[in-house]
Amino acid sequence: MPSPQSPGKAARKHCPRSSHRHPGDIDRDPLALIEASSKGRVKSLVALRYGRMLVSPFTFYRGSALLQAHDLAGTPDMGLTVPLCGDAHLMNFGGFATPERNLVFGLNDFDEAHPGPWEWDLKRLTASFLIAARSLRHSESVEENLCREVVNSYQATMMLCAEQGVLNTWYGRISPGELMEQPQNSHTLEYLRQTIEKAHRRTHARLLPKIVNESHHGHLTLRDDLPEIFHLHGKHSLLDHDDDWLAAHRWQPLYKALISKYRTTLQGDRRELFSRFDVHDLAFKVVGVGSVGTRCLVALLTDELRNPLFLQFKEARRSVLADYVKARSPFKHHGQRVVEGQRLMQPASDLFLGWTASPNGHHFYLRQLRDMKVSAELETFDDQTLLAYARLCGRALARAHAKASGEAATISGYIGRGPALADALFAYAQAYAAQNEKDYERFQQACRAGRLQARTEADFTADRLP
Repeated sequence: MPSPQSPGKAARKHCPRSSHRHPGDIDRDPLALIEASSKGRVKSLVALRYGRMLVSPFTFYRGSALLQAHDLAGTPDMGLTVPLCGDAHLMNFGGFATPERNLVFGLNDFDEAHPGPWEWDLKRLTASFLIAARSLRHSESVEENLCREVVNSYQATMMLCAEQGVLNTWYGRISPGELMEQPQNSHTLEYLRQTIEKAHRRTHARLLPKIVNESHHGHLTLRDDLPEIFHLHGKHSLLDHDDDWLAAHRWQPLYKALISKYRTTLQGDRRELFSRFDVHDLAFKVVGVGSVGTRCLVALLTDELRNPLFLQFKEARRSVLADYVKARSPFKHHGQRVVEGQRLMQPASDLFLGWTASPNGHHFYLRQLRDMKVSAELETFDDQTLLAYARLCGRALARAHAKASGEAATISGYIGRGPALADALFAYAQAYAAQNEKDYERFQQACRAGRLQARTEADFTADRLP
């Protein structure tokens, strides 16, 4: 009887592991693709998106997932299609709470979730570590070690999943307690300890006084904080003057329409829980780098004891992978695509995760804002902590792919036990980092020449000063 790893090993004949060093279809105009990815966004916020991308080659990489999706379409793959995160760079991993209030680590952004070659997620993650390390001025030896740690950790974890039963893989999760028990240097252990403490402080109750005003009559409203938070119909609104969201003159009709559809996507017990909260306010909230300019909202709700719940609405647009992979998403609703991808790939997902659509046809998914969510603070990492984080991300990505696809044995069989794939992906990361720097230089020149307008947070704030 053939080994379950045989299909993976057989795939090496038509797709040698060494072929993955190829950077892809990089003979293109990066500016045209960047401009294409800005279509349909709030026009006044596109400049903020470009301003955030302009900070460094790494922030540019974070904001240009469409570029790499285009380029990856020109790379070889073994022919296995699995559910992908679609944007698996290192800042899209972090800690978050399970419905049982336990802290776990894994992928936490699925805006680009879509079926595709598993190699694409791993390549984006590996390249992100090299690009980030270079931006932070780590040595070349650290760059190489990071890439190898990502791939080696992915390889070892996928092999482990291939030898486990389905339920063990499905239930598997990475907990802080487990990480604290593993060999770490003192700096890494202290960072882990502080991160765990920080996660448990990131609650709705602690967020309330930071972004909410309370009137003398006890009325609660979200606080405008340009350009991060603003009311749709307020004097500080950054929506375009012809935006159809402005036609209603009040936020309540929009909220009502969004929530009526959202409720139907929740499990029955969670729908009952949600019914015990009342809404107080709704505002636009700018998030991330790649998401800037898409329609993102935050709603403030409270229970009968005035305990808060902050609910985040994130616009779900067509995945950047959709035009570059052969597979098609089974979901026509992009919010559902994101949610189903998240539920499938995460070890546990947000209690209030669901999807909806606005009256004008925009798709959204919903989740809690901030609740116990923590991400890496790369600027504080020494070399060993960054290497430990690389191992962690490689491990988390392998678990996500194994859980979502059920193809751990096939992927593990293809990778094998040796360094062939790590060698190839380190070469790929080097080549793609060089291409990313070229694209970043062209992006800088376009901003300086006025083809693209880039603005900082300070610029938006200054516009509103008397």
